[in-house]
Amino acid sequence: MKSTIAIAYDFDGTLAPGNMQEHSFIPKLGIDKSAFWEEANRIASDNDADEILTYMQLMLKKAAEKNIPITRKAFMELGNEIQFFKGVESWFERINTFGASLSINVEHYIISSGVRDIVYGTSIAKYFKNIFASGYIFDANDVAIWPALAINYTTKTQYLFRINKGINNSFDNSQINRFIPYDERPVPFSNMIYIGDGETDVPAMKMIKYQGGTAIAAYNPENKSRPGKPTPKEICEKLIADHRADFIAPADYSENSKLDAILKTLMRRIAEEEKLEKFK
Repeated sequence: MKSTIAIAYDFDGTLAPGNMQEHSFIPKLGIDKSAFWEEANRIASDNDADEILTYMQLMLKKAAEKNIPITRKAFMELGNEIQFFKGVESWFERINTFGASLSINVEHYIISSGVRDIVYGTSIAKYFKNIFASGYIFDANDVAIWPALAINYTTKTQYLFRINKGINNSFDNSQINRFIPYDERPVPFSNMIYIGDGETDVPAMKMIKYQGGTAIAAYNPENKSRPGKPTPKEICEKLIADHRADFIAPADYSENSKLDAILKTLMRRIAEEEKLEKFK
């Protein structure tokens, strides 16, 4: 029986530059992206609310004001317009093939605060065993009417446990809270790798490291410094300094890139450790 490795990815800033809403949704509104996020954050502050819920509600409000469709199909069409970092679209098949050469089954997951129906519309959606991301409830006409699920930076950690325990949904709280002996869990934490881009991934990175897995911080090398703000690389370097991440690399998913080399080396290590375990 093949061993399984799970690779969990943040989406925004990790697989694609910026936030997914900035690729086409916010431009269609005809407003500046900073203005949208400032308004969403202000609503959260004024109402002591979760920032993910407020941005999701603001998306519906702004779309209705501009007569922009807010159906499931429209969200998926937004996903089709997302441009990824270099090498992303060929990454998954290459990593799966490499895993097969090591007799390892590779599972890919998204854990994101973004909109799951946008991710479903992307060219890479077919590669994920599950897409854990914020989502809407849709009415009989497939129009988004209410947030169904909001995943923020702290709740990301529960989805790592869902992967660990083999729970492929977001609603089952009885299974997630049930104790399962560690040797009976489908994907041990030592076989899990989390790839994220910054501070919103800190709880997930810290937890995966604590449980024996590996955290990789990926940064956009094209984002330069701004007055008073650290660069993406500096943010990732601080994650290393603070022992939140194990490795950092540019968000370049091409073959033979630094990120590619790190991931494949980790996969080799896991494969060798699994062999050693059989001798015990």
